[in-house]
Amino acid sequence: MNEPAETSVRMDGENLVYTVDEALASVGFGKFQRPVLVYAGLAFIAEAMEVMILSFVGPAVKSQWDLSSSQESLLSTAVFGGMFIGSFFWGLVSDHHGRRKGFLGATLLTCGAGLLSAFSPNYAYLVILRCLVGSGLGGGSVFSSWFLEFVPASHRGKRMLLLSWFWAFGSIFEAFLAWMVMPRLGWRWLLAASCLPAFALLLFYSHVPESPRYLCMKGRINDAYNILEKIALLNQSQLPPGELVPDSTIGLDEESATSEYTPLLSTTEKMDLDFRSGFQSFLMLFSSKLIRTTLLLWESLFGNVFSYYGIILLTSELSSGQSRCGSNLLKSENPDSLYINVFISNLAELPGIVLSATIVDRIGRKLTVAVAFVLAGIFLLPLVYHQSATLTMSFLFGARMSTKAALSVATIYGLELYPTSVRATGAGAAYAAGKVGGMICPLVAVGLVTNCQITEAIILFEVLMAVSAVCVMFIPVDTKGQKLCDSIDVSDSKQVVVGQ
Repeated sequence: MNEPAETSVRMDGENLVYTVDEALASVGFGKFQRPVLVYAGLAFIAEAMEVMILSFVGPAVKSQWDLSSSQESLLSTAVFGGMFIGSFFWGLVSDHHGRRKGFLGATLLTCGAGLLSAFSPNYAYLVILRCLVGSGLGGGSVFSSWFLEFVPASHRGKRMLLLSWFWAFGSIFEAFLAWMVMPRLGWRWLLAASCLPAFALLLFYSHVPESPRYLCMKGRINDAYNILEKIALLNQSQLPPGELVPDSTIGLDEESATSEYTPLLSTTEKMDLDFRSGFQSFLMLFSSKLIRTTLLLWESLFGNVFSYYGIILLTSELSSGQSRCGSNLLKSENPDSLYINVFISNLAELPGIVLSATIVDRIGRKLTVAVAFVLAGIFLLPLVYHQSATLTMSFLFGARMSTKAALSVATIYGLELYPTSVRATGAGAAYAAGKVGGMICPLVAVGLVTNCQITEAIILFEVLMAVSAVCVMFIPVDTKGQKLCDSIDVSDSKQVVVGQ
């Protein structure tokens, strides 16, 4: 069954017209969007597996190649460094060349570099190849933007949170896969097996439609209409009467206005146009309308990602046989304790998603993120003092659940805050700011834990989460229930336009 839809049409002169948002509201969420959800979800599974693998490969290569703790941390930092670059790059590519081209390039890089990293002859090659994997994983915001642009405004928060279930499955499955593969075949086989979701994305790529919202924003109205017609057919519904029109004729993207002339340009001129257009899109994030939103969102995601991955790595470090931190140690005599503890910690993703899905469309994006941060702080605070292994694991479980809830909603919020013409760029830049937290976390937080400075690490997480909660509350608009917009009027600098 499709969700109930409310149809609205408007008059343009004497003609009935409707926008992509109104078309999606009319056709609802049904059979067409389900494979779109699964495809985007597969990308989330791939990203979760490639990130979670760091919890297992790091200690293994440290032992095999006699690495220092700093070298082990650098392996994680390299991945997040690649994600930082990739988030910017693939966002710009998808905003100017299409969502499909953006995630095709990102997936090719992830799959290729991931497979090659399994054959790394030494530490240097492994760091370089995992950095390239991270660059491909930076395209995750493109998949999110693509799926978002097929979802009607009503209950959009809950629909977008469906992607988080795929991430949770990927992280849990990676822990199980590591448990099965590492003791028997080693870390190289685990790296190779973890590339399978990305390979599946390439197999089904030819069946993936372009975003109708992106096509409409680019002036390709007929192509957008054809996709919307297919959605209506599969969902057994109808488009609104009238003619499809763009959300706004005033946009941020100048390339669409000159697209009919670009075939006459030389390759060098096209590259120059693409560069200038991409640079303009990035600068628009700092326009008078968006700069406050951009900076507050960046800081919020920085603290969120730092805390989220910090808790993951904290669990791994305390479970590792190489840890020296006596009473806080989660390890046991069981050689599988690392896999068991990470697996249990990953299960916290599930109640975290349920928590966020329950309240996101009721109290809004901002309050949901803030409440989740407060809960995470409450769970972490007892760990300032020495606790038993059982209590430590329980508190880490609660903190992981809460930070997952905050991160899931914050990523959706970041997508909704920007117009279509710079959505992937804006979301990519925000994710990149988050990945800076991921880059610093292994070097700072894990370094503290390695030196048994658990209390200092916990206090650091608490401070960052508190600052992030305050920042998200100061973002000008809560996007709950609002329509997405395709562009903003650059001549109007008196308000931030994030929806209608």
